[in-house]
Amino acid sequence: MARIVGVVNSTPLIALSLIGQLDLLHALFDEILIPASVYEEVVLHGRGRPGAREIAQAEWLVVRNPETVSPFPPELLGLDLGELDVILLAQEVKADWVLIDEKLARKTARAMGLQIKGTLGVLLLAHRVGIISREDGLAAVRELALSSVRLSAKLVRWFETQVE
Repeated sequence: MARIVGVVNSTPLIALSLIGQLDLLHALFDEILIPASVYEEVVLHGRGRPGAREIAQAEWLVVRNPETVSPFPPELLGLDLGELDVILLAQEVKADWVLIDEKLARKTARAMGLQIKGTLGVLLLAHRVGIISREDGLAAVRELALSSVRLSAKLVRWFETQVE
């Protein structure tokens, strides 16, 4: 049976931690990789912030740097270092999914031929495979909408229609 591999950026890690659902990644994927730049951003530079402790304690997360180095600085592409590393690592390992929320990073990953999911996509997948109920999914999205995570009303409505 094929292993399902995901490479995840900081925002989905933080968002899922905020609502107590970080373990969904472990339940949905056989392997979750994060670049060292993402780990450092969330755990080291984000010490004391949402998600830092949960991510540091998630023994199933694999921290790995991409071997490929971009000839362009991430800023030139409109990305941050973590986003670029996520995309490069996902390409290298031929990840099944790139878990990333930022619009430009999603567009870039898609242009590189990668399949993407965001935080709400993870919650929806968890609902569709029976890990969380419709009610728990809706409650998680409402909690996210009230948190520091930016979530548009349009995305919330999209999620609601998907779990009907």
